[in-house]
Amino acid sequence: MEKKKVFILGSTGSIGVSTLDVIRLHKSSFEVVGLTTNKNVELLLAQVREFNPKYVVIKDELLAKSIKDKLPKEITFQFGEEGLINTTREAEYDILLSALVGFAGLKPTIEGIKKGKRIALANKETLVVAGEIITQLVKQYNAELIPVDSEHSAIFQCLVGEKEKEVEKLILTASGGPFFTKTIDELKNVTVAQALKHPNWDMGSKVTIDSATMMNKGLEMIEAHWLFNLPASKIDVTIHPQSIIHSMVEFVDGSIKAQLSKPDMRLPIQYALTFPNRMQNSFTSTKLTEIESLTFHKPDFTKFECLKLAFDVLEIGGTAPAVLNAANEIAVEKFLKEKIAFVEIPKMIKKALNSIENKSNPDLETIIEYDSLTRNYLKA
Repeated sequence: MEKKKVFILGSTGSIGVSTLDVIRLHKSSFEVVGLTTNKNVELLLAQVREFNPKYVVIKDELLAKSIKDKLPKEITFQFGEEGLINTTREAEYDILLSALVGFAGLKPTIEGIKKGKRIALANKETLVVAGEIITQLVKQYNAELIPVDSEHSAIFQCLVGEKEKEVEKLILTASGGPFFTKTIDELKNVTVAQALKHPNWDMGSKVTIDSATMMNKGLEMIEAHWLFNLPASKIDVTIHPQSIIHSMVEFVDGSIKAQLSKPDMRLPIQYALTFPNRMQNSFTSTKLTEIESLTFHKPDFTKFECLKLAFDVLEIGGTAPAVLNAANEIAVEKFLKEKIAFVEIPKMIKKALNSIENKSNPDLETIIEYDSLTRNYLKA
């Protein structure tokens, strides 16, 4: 069988590193043809030496110029956002693993869709800000959109062989993050270090803070709406601290299907690369007798206001999801730099949503405009 060519957007982040773990285990099935990073050039160079890709992109232009001579001459090398978009458009690959963080993943992911390729999507913001446009492009160019987030992968797996009309509800599970048991008053004093200590997952700083505010689950809810063509009224969020059940689907007859495994992102990544097949691996095994309990709780929308804001924004539509996403990225960035308190993150997002007029049925240019508008507004 011919090897599948994989282009990884964001190869030095946690998802990118896990993807290379999967490919390392299945070298006879996959070949890495493209790697990109924003600033982690040392890790990128190590990945280049091991996997010998044909294409490399470094988003940070100053860093790119400093290491250009360290790359093999035969590599097609570009830099900056334009280089990222151009390479994704021009490179030859079978699967685009989109693992860039935030709004930065939108344009290159679209280039992969326009090539009619399989998109293994780990960049939820692409669907959050431009879900209608993305789903239309996937149909137009006959591309494949396979989710990589563990929750959406779980739902995707539960829906294999099922009829869409027989789905009653999607149930997204959430760990609750590090502050599930804290009171609202206790959240006023949490530190960046505390917020970065996730109980179950090892993720990048932005996603980890999103998990602590539960905005991550809000973004995933919006993503699920577009991936599975169901309204917010048919999507529930349930706190499941053990992170063993990654999500569930309830059907009209009252039965529920769930996908279970120990927390390890390599499993959904592998499934996105190999679907519709499954392959053996040595990552982990889930022994039910070793699991003491599986518990479930309703989320507190007052304590985790970011989750409520995401549900509100999906109902509003238009440019509101783009404003929500951009405001959250800025707020998280400010919190990580200790410029605002943890509880000010939802306040900043609400400020942007209340101040920036919503525009319905936006095209891609308008979404990009409103993303920039929101960032400039909050940075002012």
